[in-house]
Amino acid sequence: MRVFLTGATGFIGSHIIPKLLDRGHQVLGLTRSDAGAHRLEAAGADVHRGDLEGPETLASGAASADAVIHCAFDHNFENFVENTRKDQRNIAFIGEALAGTHKPVLITSGVGIGTPLNGGPATEDVLNPRHANPRIATELAGAALIARGIDVRTIRLPQVHNTTKAGLITPLIAEARRAGAVAYLDDGQARWSAAHVSDVAELYVLALEKGQPGARYHASAEEGVPARAMAEAIGTGTGLPVRSVPVGEVEQYFGWMAPFAGLDMTASNAWTRARLGWEPTGPDLLTDLAMMDYSALAAA
Repeated sequence: MRVFLTGATGFIGSHIIPKLLDRGHQVLGLTRSDAGAHRLEAAGADVHRGDLEGPETLASGAASADAVIHCAFDHNFENFVENTRKDQRNIAFIGEALAGTHKPVLITSGVGIGTPLNGGPATEDVLNPRHANPRIATELAGAALIARGIDVRTIRLPQVHNTTKAGLITPLIAEARRAGAVAYLDDGQARWSAAHVSDVAELYVLALEKGQPGARYHASAEEGVPARAMAEAIGTGTGLPVRSVPVGEVEQYFGWMAPFAGLDMTASNAWTRARLGWEPTGPDLLTDLAMMDYSALAAA
């Protein structure tokens, strides 16, 4: 298949490209810059010029391919709500380009959207349209396309990591440096699911090749890693002190990330593994945090 890939030069997208190529697919990668075009060409992908601010450029890329993997997202959290609306709009434009075809489109969401109302790990069968997380806009956009008969498959992401980046943990490290200590809330038992970036990239390809229309898949290799364990690993790597903080001090240590401090973002992957045969093999989160180059993060 010829696959149009948004986010092709990003953290996850750059790992998806070689996996697609190894399986015999062609890749048409979205980029807005000459530097991005050079990276795509060097990786063996074709170049499609455009960006998230021009939804028509995404639509034209989708129209010229056999399938779409949409993993681009504007991660400026100061404008998070607006960026989720932008994602909703872009998915709608991609859908228009695919209407009346059998071409699949894989969209990207977060595992938290699958959290049951009565608590517990997120599961693939749960979709609460009134979810408080603004990222629900992505899945509502996908649901609107599904209602029109378009083949939409959703990949829900946990904390995606390697030794250079780790989802929300990367900005958490920056906040810890600013505050002078790595903190966790109360007893540090809130847990975040996680997966190595190579395993996440593999799941996208499996969902493309073996997935079903309307299905949601969880890229959570680890159901949940305790906040205290993550903080201690970061403390060892950065040399910063590690401390438990009460609710009243959360903003001091977490900054803009304060709302995430006590969230239990666990996620099951049992259904995903059973349906796609996904078998994560990459390092776990604490291993990557132990091997992370924290001096490079400080310079970034």
